[in-house]
Amino acid sequence: MDLQFSRHRRLRSGANMRALVRENQLHAEDFIYPLFIAEGEKIRNEVSSMPGVYQVSLDHLETEIQEVESLGIKSVILFGIPATKDACGTGAYHDHGIIQKGTRLIKEKFPDMLVVADTCLCEYTDHGHCGVVEGEKVLNDESLDLLVKTAVSQAKAGADIIAPSNMMDGFVAAIRAGLDEAGFIDVPIMSYAVKYASAFYGPFRDAAEGAPQFGDRKTYQMDPANRMEAFREAESDVAEGADFLIVKPGMPYLDIVRDMKNHFNLPVVVYNVSGEYAMIKAAAQNGWIDEKSTVLEMLLGMKRAGGDLIITYFAKDAVRWLREAE
Repeated sequence: MDLQFSRHRRLRSGANMRALVRENQLHAEDFIYPLFIAEGEKIRNEVSSMPGVYQVSLDHLETEIQEVESLGIKSVILFGIPATKDACGTGAYHDHGIIQKGTRLIKEKFPDMLVVADTCLCEYTDHGHCGVVEGEKVLNDESLDLLVKTAVSQAKAGADIIAPSNMMDGFVAAIRAGLDEAGFIDVPIMSYAVKYASAFYGPFRDAAEGAPQFGDRKTYQMDPANRMEAFREAESDVAEGADFLIVKPGMPYLDIVRDMKNHFNLPVVVYNVSGEYAMIKAAAQNGWIDEKSTVLEMLLGMKRAGGDLIITYFAKDAVRWLREAE
């Protein structure tokens, strides 16, 4: 019998052969680990909807960073939980705000750890929106001024990267101009360029205590149905001076990750968001899936889709599992 067909299985014949031809690899340096820093003392509160993720006060932060550094993870992204909130989100841009304090502590104790500062107002406003509110409308241009103040104060505190997540029009241009004017011309902007109005953010709002008190964020975050809109958003941010492009969420938007990788010559960052984390945790705790293999497959899929970096709550566990496999 003279059959003509390809024998693809030749390159899958054993573990070493598969490793030899593997196209994508996960490394500790790929991960950015999120941290929620709370005002106060002796706080280490596990987030009920995110098992294994904690709100920590400054007196616990050093221990957290020691663990992260010991695993070879090179960068963290900081989210703040202030003691008080107001209409303008003053705690976001105050020189003694919780993110500013946390950043200074990390850079003093761990100078080589890259600190990414989430630059938004929603965690600090009493209404929970990402900008200045008039009635029930989020004002774009008035919000930019406060976002610039926030970015500059974070850079002054020592943040290595500014990551604006507010989705106001022109936010990259405004922050770039503000940083440059303040002398921070070398501080890059990791823009949440493509951020969808997603149902997958629910557990994050528990962790950051930043749920909107009225309405939703659909007037400034993107419609999940849209693809071409992602190009328009990213093109604007690139033109305005972004240095990285974030796609958020990750799993439901891997087509968008690949689009960004194919069309822009900037590092693409995938945000593996809280809802994705919580679903896997819940399924694993019920014995429905194997957590380790599922997480590593998911993260590898994000890398394969074009993600250069991955913001993930699984970062510490993922590195431990990768080490086990070495």
